[in-house]
Amino acid sequence: MRLLAELLRTAVLHLHQREQRFVALIVLVLGVLDLVLVDRVLCPQLRVDLRLLSLRVGDQHRSEVGQHSVAVAPDVAKLAQRLLEPAMIGKDHLDHVATGLLQNLRHSTSSTVWPVSARYPESETVCTTEGGYCAPMATTRALVRRPSPRLAEGLITHIDRVPVDLDLAVRQWQEYVDALVAVGWECVEVPAIDDCPDGVFVEDTMVVFGDLAVIARAGADERRPEAAEAEVSVTAQGYRVARITEPGTLDGGDVLKIGSTVYVGLGGRTNQEGIDQLRGFLQPLGAEVIAVPVHKVLHLKSAVTALPDGTVIGYEPLVDDPAAFATYLAVPEEAGSHVVLLGENRLLMAASAPKSADLFRSLGYHPVIVDISEFEKLEGCVTCLSVRLRA
Repeated sequence: MRLLAELLRTAVLHLHQREQRFVALIVLVLGVLDLVLVDRVLCPQLRVDLRLLSLRVGDQHRSEVGQHSVAVAPDVAKLAQRLLEPAMIGKDHLDHVATGLLQNLRHSTSSTVWPVSARYPESETVCTTEGGYCAPMATTRALVRRPSPRLAEGLITHIDRVPVDLDLAVRQWQEYVDALVAVGWECVEVPAIDDCPDGVFVEDTMVVFGDLAVIARAGADERRPEAAEAEVSVTAQGYRVARITEPGTLDGGDVLKIGSTVYVGLGGRTNQEGIDQLRGFLQPLGAEVIAVPVHKVLHLKSAVTALPDGTVIGYEPLVDDPAAFATYLAVPEEAGSHVVLLGENRLLMAASAPKSADLFRSLGYHPVIVDISEFEKLEGCVTCLSVRLRA
C-alpha cells in the first residue's frame, strides 16, 4: 500500500495540490481493492472533474478490472470528499487514510474481504464514530516574521503616512499569531530582519503552490533582502524552491490562488516578466496563471481575496476590474476584502471591517477577528502577515 501511494504521488504531480491528493487517495483505495480502471471521478463540491483515462492500477496478481468497481467507486468518492472537506490530507498519510476508507467500506459491504494492514499512529489521527473512519489531522502551518524596530519607516504608495505605535504593533502581531495557533495552525518564525521595515509582511517573499515555493523578487529594491531567510525557512519545511530572476519582479501579495487558478496583479510591484516566470513554474503543476490589472492599491490582495467557495470579494472603489473574476461579491469596507481561510468556514479578518464580518456571518462563515490597525497604516492586511503552508 505504501509503495502504491509513493507511485501515485509522482504520477499526479501535474495536478493542483488539493486535486493531487484527491486523485491519489481515490486511486490508492481503488488499487488496493483491485479496481484497475477509473474513467472519471466527479466531486462537484470540490469543483473537481478529473479524467484519469490513462491511469491504470492493478493488484499484485492480475490485470483485469476488479469486480467491485461499479459498486464501490461512488462510495470511495463520497468518503474522500468527507475526509477532504474542509481540511486537506497530508501526503505522508495517504496510506492511513486509505485504510480508514477501507474500514468504512467494510461496514457497508459484507461479501468482500478487505486487505487492511496499516496502523494509525494515535498522535497523527483524529477519529470519529460517524461512518467509522479515521482521518489524519491536516498539517496547516504559517510562516510569520516579527516586526522590525523600524516598522514605522515602511513603504507606502497609495495612502498618507501617519504615526505607527511600534509597541502596539508588536502586541497586535502576537495576537495575530495567537489567533492562528488557537484554531490549530502551527506558526513557524522566519528570522527577524531588523534593517527591513517591511519585513513583517512576509507573504510578499514567495508564492507557494503545491510543494513548490517560488521565491519572489520584490518590486521595491529596499525589500529584496527580505527573501533570503524566508527561502531558508520554507525549504526547511520540505518545499522545493524556484526563484524569480531579473528583470522579473513579483510580490507575493500580488498573487491570489483559487484552486488551480492563479490571479496575479500587474501594474504595481509585479511586472509582466515576473508573471511570465511564475507561469513557467506553475503551469507544469496544473495552474492557470491570469494577469489582472492593479493600479488603485499596492497589491492585488490589497483589493481582493476569496471566500472558501471561490467567490472573490472586494471593496468596489479599489478594484480595477471586478469582471476579471468568475464570481465576485462587493463588500462594504476596504478591510472587508481581506480574509485568510482558516478551515471549517472560519475567516481571519481585521477588526476594522465589522459590516463585512456581519455579511460573512449571514453567508454561513465564522469570522475570527484581529486588530491590525498599526499594519493597516502601512497598507498591510491579514493576508500579508503570513505565508500559509497547507500541505
